[in-house]
Amino acid sequence: MTERKPHITSKRQRVIGFDPGLRKTGWGIIDVEGSRLIHVANGIVHSDANYSLAERLVQLFDGLQQVVIDWEPQAAAVEETFVNKNPMSTLKLGQARGIALLVPSLAGIAVAEYSPNHIKKTVVGSGHAGKAQVAAMLKILLPQAVINGEDAGDALAVAICHAHSGGTHGSLHKTMTQDRTTPHRAGAQILFRGHR
Repeated sequence: MTERKPHITSKRQRVIGFDPGLRKTGWGIIDVEGSRLIHVANGIVHSDANYSLAERLVQLFDGLQQVVIDWEPQAAAVEETFVNKNPMSTLKLGQARGIALLVPSLAGIAVAEYSPNHIKKTVVGSGHAGKAQVAAMLKILLPQAVINGEDAGDALAVAICHAHSGGTHGSLHKTMTQDRTTPHRAGAQILFRGHR
């Protein structure tokens, strides 16, 4: 884990993007100041294929939660699941995606979702752009970034898409003034009977 950067100023908003996967989930963080994008950090959280599905999801949860704690994003975006030819692969991807949605939401951070085509169209200008085109555009948009793998690059593209899709506007004041120690969120009501 890289050293944590100083907290951002009131004119900026920090956005985290997630590229979910069961084997590895990419994450990328940018600061947005007006139309300016500033690279903050990026990386990949891995799960161990020798573990059970439940244990692997815990690994993803713990890793992503630590990233959110370390970097304190104020907005989050996750790539939507595409339907794979293999239904089991799609199901596992969906479960990993659920973790990527859950972690920021538990921290009181609003989470947006974008389709792969929307992300590519926003970042590159074409919804059917290839990975090489996305990587080339990331070098232009974030020239100082050292990208730690393809999944981390994809996650940065998700964050950039969120910034350009208006996700960082409007809620900026609300997210920066809310009490982050006790996030308000709806939850399940748990009823149980106990014995003494």
